[in-house]
Amino acid sequence: MREIMRAANQFEVWSCQHIDFNELNDVWPYLLEDKFGAAYLTVLEADELAQFNESDCLRVALHMELPVILADKLSIPIDVAAPNLITGSGFHQFRIQTVRNSLEDGEPVPFVAGDEPADEQFGEPYFALYGVAADGKLEHIADRKTYDEAWNLAQMIAPGIAFPSKPTFSPRRSSVFGFSV
Repeated sequence: MREIMRAANQFEVWSCQHIDFNELNDVWPYLLEDKFGAAYLTVLEADELAQFNESDCLRVALHMELPVILADKLSIPIDVAAPNLITGSGFHQFRIQTVRNSLEDGEPVPFVAGDEPADEQFGEPYFALYGVAADGKLEHIADRKTYDEAWNLAQMIAPGIAFPSKPTFSPRRSSVFGFSV
C-alpha cells in the first residue's frame, strides 16, 4: 500500500509541474481514479511499483493523453506550425518538430504521439525547423537542441511568427498537426 501511495504522490507532484490543467475537460481527481491504473500497467508491470520514477510519470501521462507542457529535460513530441507573415516568401508556413536520430542508420526520424520517449533505438530528441511550401513540401532549415533555440531562429527568419513560446503536447486537442499551438 505504501508503494501505491508513494507512486501516486510522485505522479501528483510531477503533474503539478508538467501538466496544463487548463487544457483538461475532466476533474483531475476523477481522471486519476479512472485512468492512472490502466496507464501505469501499460508502462510497468504491477510488481514493479517500487521502481516507479519521474520518467515513468511522463510515460504514464502520455498514455493518459494528458496535456504535457514542454520543459527542458522532458522528451515529448512537439509538432507546431505557424503561418509565415512575410508576403512573397517561398514558405507559406514554418514548422518546428521534435525529431530523433535512429541509432541504426543515423537518419532523423520524427518523434510523434505514441512513440516511446526512452526508446533505445533512437538518440536524444532535438527540434527541426522547416519551411513549408504552398504545396506542403517541407524544406529543412536547421536543427536546434532545444525548442527555445528553434523558436528564436524562427523569430529571426520571420519576425512575429506565432509559434507558442511554451507548446503543450495534447493528443486530444485538434490543431494543425494534432498538437496545441
